[in-house]
Amino acid sequence: MSEILRKDIVIVGAGPVGLFAIFECGMLGMHCAVIDPLPQIGGQCAALYPEKPIYDIPGFPEITAGALIDNLQQQAAPFAPEYFLQDKAVSLEPEETGGFRVMTEAGRTIFCKAVIIAAGAGAFGPNRPPLQNIREYENQSVFYAVTDRMKFSGARVVIAGGGDSAADWAVDLQGIAEKIYVVHRRDSFRAAPATVEKMKALAQAGAIEFCVPAQLSALHGENGRLTGVEIRDERNQTRILPADFLLPFYGIAADMSAISDWAAEKKGAHFVINPVTAETSRPGVFCIGDAATYDHKLKLILTGFAEAAGAAHQAFAFMNGGKAAPFEYSTVKGTPSV
Repeated sequence: MSEILRKDIVIVGAGPVGLFAIFECGMLGMHCAVIDPLPQIGGQCAALYPEKPIYDIPGFPEITAGALIDNLQQQAAPFAPEYFLQDKAVSLEPEETGGFRVMTEAGRTIFCKAVIIAAGAGAFGPNRPPLQNIREYENQSVFYAVTDRMKFSGARVVIAGGGDSAADWAVDLQGIAEKIYVVHRRDSFRAAPATVEKMKALAQAGAIEFCVPAQLSALHGENGRLTGVEIRDERNQTRILPADFLLPFYGIAADMSAISDWAAEKKGAHFVINPVTAETSRPGVFCIGDAATYDHKLKLILTGFAEAAGAAHQAFAFMNGGKAAPFEYSTVKGTPSV
């Protein structure tokens, strides 16, 4: 593929913070191209925990991660962003006449006036358990995220892992699944203590069966359909758990290497930014959300939303010779959809 485009802003990352940046840029008349390696927008919210409730989004006492992404997509839609999914930004070069040239893994070249990095932890995918032929079962019987909890109604489900995702879904799928096994290599869990206590109470009541300490050792089934999950305990003894689904929650493997040199000043894997403008040490390149850092930063989605607003306004000034964007409240200005 060879494609050349021109946009005001390139946003790297289509998670919640990147989506809100589209809105903020759009309100200032700037058009965005959005690049993300995942096949859908939403970042980790969509890929890993779309049905997990979030409680600290202003105005929403409770909202699922998937519903939040849907709302953000609708909010951005009036500004006609162009999404390039299942693609990856791989290089950033300055243009002699100003602005930048962003190249992607799929062969696209996007000329832009400013760049906003909203890549979170970077391009990522699930940490797969080392099981033979596991890819044959993926998206049929093996899932790394729960997008529809009712898919597991009346089913036998093996949940593997010791973190928050494993514990959360062990509790949340109770009463939906027919049988839940929790497999973890040790008898202590890293998840939030309150959730662990709920899980233990369900186990005592017989609603969940703990298989600890143990590890996954093999999958049984055919044509992508599981019939059982084999586990091995610390004495090297094996057991086959009758199962229709396996949910391995071993976290994600993130990669920031493709964009790691897009600004000079970094702290570990994070870009150091001005907390007011979200500008990195490279003029015209901004960073928002989990990829950005500064003293005393709170790693919250709402913090990233504020950074998106600051980045959009500073990007406007950068593109217009230092002239600040005219400030207007949305209640006065409205949006193209109103």
